Amino acid sequence: MNQLQEIARKLIDDNKGILAADESLKTMTKRLAAVGVESTLENRSLWRQIMVETEGIENYISGIILYDETLRHPLPNGKMISDILKVKGILIGIKTDEGTYKFNEGEETFTLGLDRLETRYKEYKLMGAVFAKWRAVYKVGKSFPSKTVLVANAIGLAQYALMTQRAGLMPIVEPEVLVLEGDHNIEVSEKATEEVLETVFEWLTKFKVDLSGILLKPNMVLAGKNNSHQPLIEEIVNRTIKVFRETVPPEVPGIVFLSGGLGPEEATTYLKEMNHRYKNKVPWRLSFSYGRALQQEALKAWSGKPENVKEAQKLFFERCQKVSAACS
Repeated sequence: MNQLQEIARKLIDDNKGILAADESLKTMTKRLAAVGVESTLENRSLWRQIMVETEGIENYISGIILYDETLRHPLPNGKMISDILKVKGILIGIKTDEGTYKFNEGEETFTLGLDRLETRYKEYKLMGAVFAKWRAVYKVGKSFPSKTVLVANAIGLAQYALMTQRAGLMPIVEPEVLVLEGDHNIEVSEKATEEVLETVFEWLTKFKVDLSGILLKPNMVLAGKNNSHQPLIEEIVNRTIKVFRETVPPEVPGIVFLSGGLGPEEATTYLKEMNHRYKNKVPWRLSFSYGRALQQEALKAWSGKPENVKEAQKLFFERCQKVSAACS
């Protein structure tokens, strides 16, 4: 087993998964504003410090994806986050995409950030990063995702994955279909997700990316939240696995789901049912790379108040424990 395969396996072994703490400045500002906290560098760093200093999370969290400023600057306690994570045995990841560029009259996007990637990786490796993440976003609709966005983002993901592996980091490939946005039914989401994954793996293969040294971070197949008919959990699970069986090669060691707008209970329950029905029946480990679904309850409990830190850490620990159990 080579180094990249080892990192991939370590991230998904022992029913562990990944905390996505890589929210951009814009996203983190929204999250903090929702709980009445000003989005300063200190407050953003403090929230991430609260999470990583939660005792025992290393039993459930194998890796954490960080945002550039979090990896680069000391936390409010004066420590570097990488030092805390190394002591806990948690692998350090970095978000490498630099947002999106609108085209197609602003309806669709492709992802930016490839131009300086090699240089940034040299720096990130010195800071302790061993894996990376790149996100491409796809809209669902009558004429979406378009052929243009399917190919543009697939090539971007493939270029990123190849450059990441050559730099000695393990790439997480994240093609996110925004299945919850809109009033479409689950069949439309299934078709869109299948088209996206099919195109992504076509280009990963063309670029000769080592599929045994990546993790896939996809959405689950869901109906749009404004659709009047919301499918039962077993339909969601069965359709999601059906798409993977038709598109994801068996060499890929693991699928780490994004929560993509799902609440903590939904994200946990769907993952639990997925493993209940399909664990050991599919070639990939089914795990998680959740952001909001792991953080939401604890962030609300904290609300920027020092006296609430212990309660926030308690809720964060419990959610990590529950999501890890959903993998078993």
